[in-house]
Amino acid sequence: MKYLIMMYPNAEVMDALSEEERNAVFQGHGEFMNKIKETGEFVSTLALAGPDQSSVVRVRGGVPAVTDGPYAEFKEFVGGFYVVEVKDRDRAHELAAMIPDATVEGLGIEVRPIVFSDDASA
Repeated sequence: MKYLIMMYPNAEVMDALSEEERNAVFQGHGEFMNKIKETGEFVSTLALAGPDQSSVVRVRGGVPAVTDGPYAEFKEFVGGFYVVEVKDRDRAHELAAMIPDATVEGLGIEVRPIVFSDDASA
């Protein structure tokens, strides 16, 4: 079963960490990826730019309109994600707990089953 494991950085929480703590979080992602590649559970990962670099497209009356900024105002945003393939939900939770962000007070990791995917390489 494939799962999407999403990270929601919060600028206030991250800014409150020391430089050493922030570096440990970032380095921890490399270690995490190495571990799940070794187990064969890694499918893919993406890190996303912040909401200040996003735009929203809406089509009204057949005319597209593009506006700057995120779709909604909030402190947390999807900063990146991993796609993993594991035997069950419990294992997906175990992997999520290994992500360094999960250990930071004020942050959490969302685990959601993937119910459909279309592999573009197929």
